[in-house]
Amino acid sequence: MTLIETDRLRLRPLTTADVDAFVALHQDERVNRFVGTYTQRQALERLSAIETQWATRGHGLCAVELKTTGEFLGRCGLHYWRQFDEVEAGWTLRAEAWGHGYATEAARAAVDWGFTHLGLDLITAMIHRGNTASERVAERLGFTYGREDVLFGKPVNVFALKPGGTR
Repeated sequence: MTLIETDRLRLRPLTTADVDAFVALHQDERVNRFVGTYTQRQALERLSAIETQWATRGHGLCAVELKTTGEFLGRCGLHYWRQFDEVEAGWTLRAEAWGHGYATEAARAAVDWGFTHLGLDLITAMIHRGNTASERVAERLGFTYGREDVLFGKPVNVFALKPGGTR
């Protein structure tokens, strides 16, 4: 089920059927240095939680696929963090997909969808320190630095965006 289409991409809710692609995405050292790795069991647990979030909150993380081939490029979407009481836009793409503007395109579509379809009044982006590529994506989308915080025991820079591109 396609949720969002852009010029080049399809975004659809991630499911447990995506477990192999999800594990492979996170096995690449270029990708996992900021987001960690998953075993098959951990990935199934994470994907099950994503399915639950879709069912209970009406949003969650999506698989990002090329429209022309259906190739899995990574994940992007909106995630609710209970401990912050915030919805975060997140994006993680395979290293081979970097440098083509896919992260910006997918994240822009997810953020616009969140503001338009969910009526959100704030979306954050929690970016691990040193992840300058993701910071550049956030800035291209209009996010501005808001605070420092801790996620999974690691420091993150938290960027924020309100509808219309203001913090």
